[in-house]
Amino acid sequence: MIKTMLSAILLLTLSVTARQNSYVKYQQFILHAEAKATTPAREVMQTVRRMVENKVVIRGACWDYLDAAFTRAGYPRGKRSIVHKGTKNSGPYAAAAKIQTGDWLYYINHSYHNIEHSGMFIGWVDRNKKRGLIMSYAGEGRAEPARYKVYDLSDVYHIMRAR
Repeated sequence: MIKTMLSAILLLTLSVTARQNSYVKYQQFILHAEAKATTPAREVMQTVRRMVENKVVIRGACWDYLDAAFTRAGYPRGKRSIVHKGTKNSGPYAAAAKIQTGDWLYYINHSYHNIEHSGMFIGWVDRNKKRGLIMSYAGEGRAEPARYKVYDLSDVYHIMRAR
């Protein structure tokens, strides 16, 4: 039993460490993406990056975190545009060419039970395979900061953009 508890603690520690190091791992990629982004996207991305660096936790879901980030950056709901709208179950799903750095995406999270998820698009890691770096917030009542993670973005059904 003690061995099982120690294993669980080790896994939890590794998981937290991996989350904390996600920014460090992708730092150059993120900074390059910010530099080439449009002004509104760059402002939101820089706000999000500071929130990640400061381990900000927002009570609520992934949507609440991004809503707070966009608002903090000066892009409340009235200063955002929907550039693609579909549904989780029937699409239409966005073409990769439609997705831009700094976009707020809603997509099917194929790495976690195919649930709905949203995150901020940073850039393509492998555009042909539709694998992109996302600033992701777990939500679900967890008191965990956001992180940067590569996701399968083959089923993006909603795109929102700061304007």
